[in-house]
Amino acid sequence: MPLKPSTLKTNTLNTSQEVNDFEELYGKVESYFSTSFELAKLKSLEVAVLVASSFISTLSVIVMLLLFILVSSIGIALWLGDLLGEAYYGFFIVSFFYLFLGLVFSFFLRRWITKPVSKLIITEALS
Repeated sequence: MPLKPSTLKTNTLNTSQEVNDFEELYGKVESYFSTSFELAKLKSLEVAVLVASSFISTLSVIVMLLLFILVSSIGIALWLGDLLGEAYYGFFIVSFFYLFLGLVFSFFLRRWITKPVSKLIITEALS
């Protein structure tokens, strides 16, 4: 059975409409993935900024505490040296205290320092 001209014209219109619909859908999908990629970049940037700012603020507090400990240690060493009669005795006592403290920290380093810091970084990154 031969095709009627009206049927041929309708098929051409449907094919043309389908192509237009497909192009429109392709454009929307492309726009969606582009927007999703931009959103992922922005979220990762936000996480990086949060982790960095948390790290910097924690580091500044640690620096201040270390300066306090340094000045206090010098003061305590001078005071102990004055009590013992020689200034270097106080510095020896303070240095042996820090040696003992360093050995304890190195023994418990993983449990007291490494794990909590790792958990803090992971928590900041995932929040």
